[in-house]
Amino acid sequence: MNKIGLIISSLLIGVAVLASTLFVVDQRQFGVLYSFGQIKEVITEPGLRFKLPQPFQNVIFLDRRVLTLDSPETGSIQTAEKKNLVVDWLVKWRIADPKQFIRNNSGGANISTAEQRLTSVVQDALNSEVTKRTVKDVLSTDRDKIMLGVQQRLVDDAKTFGIEIVDVRIKRVDFPPSVADSVFQRMKSERQQVANELRSTGGAEGEKIRADADRQRDVLVAEAYRDAQKVKGEGDAKAATLYADAFGRDPQFAQFYRSLDAYKASFSKKSDVLVLDPNSSEFFKTMRNGGNGGGSAGAASKAK
Repeated sequence: MNKIGLIISSLLIGVAVLASTLFVVDQRQFGVLYSFGQIKEVITEPGLRFKLPQPFQNVIFLDRRVLTLDSPETGSIQTAEKKNLVVDWLVKWRIADPKQFIRNNSGGANISTAEQRLTSVVQDALNSEVTKRTVKDVLSTDRDKIMLGVQQRLVDDAKTFGIEIVDVRIKRVDFPPSVADSVFQRMKSERQQVANELRSTGGAEGEKIRADADRQRDVLVAEAYRDAQKVKGEGDAKAATLYADAFGRDPQFAQFYRSLDAYKASFSKKSDVLVLDPNSSEFFKTMRNGGNGGGSAGAASKAK
């Protein structure tokens, strides 16, 4: 039993020693092999590797993928016109030289320490680019130039850090909360002023269109009334001609016909009342003469 236990113990110790000499490098990582605290080798190819057991050798791993650094909560930046802006940014970076990265990083292989140093460098470069431009330039025209300028300023510092800057982007540009409300109120008043001007212009145009339409309507009505009166006058003239021609053939009948029209107009309603002397009034002359136009004509008619 003692021999079996010794063999098993020996095997376990051997397996533990063997396990401490094997390590796997992932394709997403750099493997940095240390020997007595000094960097002996940087392993860039993935696979199974061998090393001496601790404390003779040990290995650490660094992420070789593209990493993202977001801007922290920082203060505002003044533009060339002394306006404060809050600029949110992000930087895409990766480790290019593991040895340089570890040697120049106060935290060794600690990524967060490197990001803190990189943040201050990015913020300084951004301040330098923004302070020489106006708000309009930062918001629109020079935005790409600012990002390119920051990236170019980071190139030399990135080499000393052992990293590579892949991209620099500005996510958001805004006013500080202390001045955002006043800026928005001013923008609102300006838009309101423009809206009022547009409304007044539209109202004036509407009045002009309505006045023109009224004028055209009055012209059309006047022309229609003129044409109607012309047609009516022509009709009346033609009727008068016909009447004159007809009545000219028999004057007595014409006088009788006019008297009938007068009677019809006078007695058009049952309530109409005329206070006249039928024996002496000229109005009833036709009735007294039995339908003849005048007294001499009636006498002549009786004589016949």
